[in-house]
Amino acid sequence: MRRDREQRAHRLLLAVCALFALTSLALVPLGLRLGWDELVYASRFGPFAGPGAGVPFSAPRTRGVPLLLAPVATWSDSAVLLRAWLTLLASAALYLGFRPWVRAAPDRPEAAPVAAGLYGSLWIALFYANAAMPNHYTAMGATGAVGLFLHRRPTARACAGVAGGLALATLMRPNDGAAVAGPLLLATALVPRWRSGARAAAVLTGFAAGFLPWAIEAYVRFGGVRERLSSASEVQGGLRLTDSALHLFTAVDGPLLCRPCSGDGVRPTALGWWLLLAVLVPLGLWSVRGLRRTAAGGLLAVAVAVSAALPYVLVVPYTAPRFLLPTHALLAVPAAFGVLAAVRAARRARLRRAAVGALALVLAAHLTAQLTLVSSTYRVQESARRDWVRVAAVLHERGVRAPCLLGGNTSVIPLAYAAGCEPSPRGAERRPTALVMRGAPAPAWARSWTRAPVPDTYAPGWVVYVRP
Repeated sequence: MRRDREQRAHRLLLAVCALFALTSLALVPLGLRLGWDELVYASRFGPFAGPGAGVPFSAPRTRGVPLLLAPVATWSDSAVLLRAWLTLLASAALYLGFRPWVRAAPDRPEAAPVAAGLYGSLWIALFYANAAMPNHYTAMGATGAVGLFLHRRPTARACAGVAGGLALATLMRPNDGAAVAGPLLLATALVPRWRSGARAAAVLTGFAAGFLPWAIEAYVRFGGVRERLSSASEVQGGLRLTDSALHLFTAVDGPLLCRPCSGDGVRPTALGWWLLLAVLVPLGLWSVRGLRRTAAGGLLAVAVAVSAALPYVLVVPYTAPRFLLPTHALLAVPAAFGVLAAVRAARRARLRRAAVGALALVLAAHLTAQLTLVSSTYRVQESARRDWVRVAAVLHERGVRAPCLLGGNTSVIPLAYAAGCEPSPRGAERRPTALVMRGAPAPAWARSWTRAPVPDTYAPGWVVYVRP
């Protein structure tokens, strides 16, 4: 009986992953131009380097995303092909992240596909499914590692999976890997059922495997781990104790990067996911309270989810919706317990049809809000990224060609890439070939330069200044 339930759950999980891929392809077309961070990662490879090959790879970035891109980016400069490849990878990662939960929650194997569906329905996950960004893979590495950690026996295969999931999460974002590894190590020390040298070794091995490339690069390029951390903090505006919790809520409906977040609002419908979590997670944990293994797994998922969110709440002075993807993925598991509990309660209720209808209406409203956010975010990004091409066209009309150095007050890296120039580092003494300013006057030393407004832009206020 249990095996039949697991097989049905597995088939449903495969269907959810396929639907995730198709929905993402429908809402975020493959032709979307590469964004700022994506250009930094893709330009590590010759086909994407172009004339402006000096796109900086700053201290906070890791080599995880370039590793994902390498099978395509080493030989083709097609953004469409790259996004198609990433869609396949993201869907496979969704499967591998939630597949261990079919057995990790032995009394609720159906929770795995439900959790994958809840997470995969989020606009953030759908928008970034074909993006060259690390957060989805961090989330799936963490979710898979926690699920395999919970398996009854720490077999060689399960331990290898824990190590592999943590290595992936850490390779993508070392701070996230540490935030996941910490609670798992505590669990091996404090919880008798998980007290196992094999589990602890798997956690440590996975984190070390993912952290080692970052540490080696720290010594090669930055002079050491401490120096790299200091440089990363500077790039990110100075890591310090802060309260970004409110910003995380205001950014739940975008923008993709909230820096700064002052004055940003939030559409009430975008809070639906947080409201669902507030109801479904406690309901899910309560519903499995008598099922020791499943209940313990739900509690561990919540603990790791909170740990993964804390750095972004406490020390990062800006936010982005994607930062909390690991937290969303892990909280989706107890939330799935809650969905299953609500379905069982509806079946037992006298007003069965009304109860089932109400639950379906709530989930439909959530899905409608999320799909609307994906669509609107795509339209904004597609229009905004066209501006880079328009600015580059004006620069070319004014005679700016490679080799050239481009400065400005916003989006310098993607603008320089589009124009075939090198981006001017902040605070550089060398005067750039041209400046691109938006919503601000040129500095005093450039006010005599040739001024050319950029017409027909999505975001108003772009002006090009070209050195005589």
